[in-house]
Amino acid sequence: QREFTQKKTFTSWINSILAKHTPPYIVSDLYTDIQQGHLLLDLLEVLSGQHLPREKGFNTFQCRSNIENALTFLKSRSLKLINIHVADIIEGKPSIVLGLIWTIIFHFHIEELARTLACTYNQPSLDSSSAVDSSAKASRSAKKSAKIKEWWKMSATKALLLWAKEQCSLHGSVSVTDFKSSWRSGLAFLAIIQTLRPGLVDLEKAKARSNKENLKEAFRIAELELNIPRLLEPEDVDIVNPDEKSIMTYVAQFLQYSKNLPESEEDVQEKVREAMGWLAAQEKKLAKLLVETENETYYQKYKEMMSFMETFNQEKTPFLPVLSSKRGEAELSEGQQQMREEWDKVISQINEWKAKLDQMLPSPLDSIEAWLQEVERLQAEDLPDLQDPFKAISVFREIIVIFKGLMDCFDSHLDTLQSFKNEDEKNMPLVLPEKLEEMKRRL
Repeated sequence: QREFTQKKTFTSWINSILAKHTPPYIVSDLYTDIQQGHLLLDLLEVLSGQHLPREKGFNTFQCRSNIENALTFLKSRSLKLINIHVADIIEGKPSIVLGLIWTIIFHFHIEELARTLACTYNQPSLDSSSAVDSSAKASRSAKKSAKIKEWWKMSATKALLLWAKEQCSLHGSVSVTDFKSSWRSGLAFLAIIQTLRPGLVDLEKAKARSNKENLKEAFRIAELELNIPRLLEPEDVDIVNPDEKSIMTYVAQFLQYSKNLPESEEDVQEKVREAMGWLAAQEKKLAKLLVETENETYYQKYKEMMSFMETFNQEKTPFLPVLSSKRGEAELSEGQQQMREEWDKVISQINEWKAKLDQMLPSPLDSIEAWLQEVERLQAEDLPDLQDPFKAISVFREIIVIFKGLMDCFDSHLDTLQSFKNEDEKNMPLVLPEKLEEMKRRL
């Protein structure tokens, strides 16, 4: 049943994407059509906007070459293709084909959409040298660590679920906790439609209808009014354990629709005013906290900062869409420019506060922290774009020498950190355990 549902859902999703291809392509049987490789290349070209190399014919060698080109392209995007081999795709093995298509859907559809929500649902941490703006570092780390990739997969799923919960929470008793049984009644789909396009749905009437009736109505309205392809049928969802991947694929289309909705200038300005009020309150709160903790111990100062940041991260969530607007300076209104300046000011103050605290660490942690920051700065630094290859090699060698010099201290810093006795003469902790753990992770 699960395999049948996935095949049907994934095929419909592929057809909705390939409708944009020139010429359009329609998949009739996924397991058979994928064997030639052209389907995969067409799909990836539409999703990526790139032109991929291919063999034009359909003999065994050409089909194999096309599939290899598709898999090579996916690997170049840092996608893990576990147990997915060319021979299995040529044979049209259901589990392998479905696994491959799901990887593509998740990366190009769900992950890309969830990335737009990442700033809302992934809060900045105190682990990085910048208390707030760590997106560039996260990007660099993703290339270095497979674990980061797995974490992002989890967070992308979580972000999509949180978005769905948010849409449904506006309608009282409609609860969403997963991408399985929460959708069986059809009320969650209807609630999202009602949030995105108020007036299309009567939720009170829906509560008195059967699951199948609600699902049928939701899919009909989504297709006719929101232009969302019907990837599912009521019988796919109204079962004890509906397929999670199929439901995620369908729900992501509603998120895509929400991203395309225009926002009125009046709404934007109202959000700007609210954000400005909140930022002003944060600035006052921060200034007051700095005065109140001036004579406190390092332990207490850091504890207060952790508490402030936790609240700050929670409270800023509603303002992030307007704070992280992609508009350039020339497109911003006067109010938006003031808001961006105020946001930068608050962030600068927070980072300055954290930097001062790092300098106040008890010895020998202060020198380890300074060393860590220097190594992290060197790792994050991009190489200069030099046209002269000899000069480029010279610069690169200089960086390597500096890095090797820093790394000579690694073992001693590691030993010192692991053997650090975290208590004063009164047996009270000198440093918050969270700070020590953060330093160990960074090391």
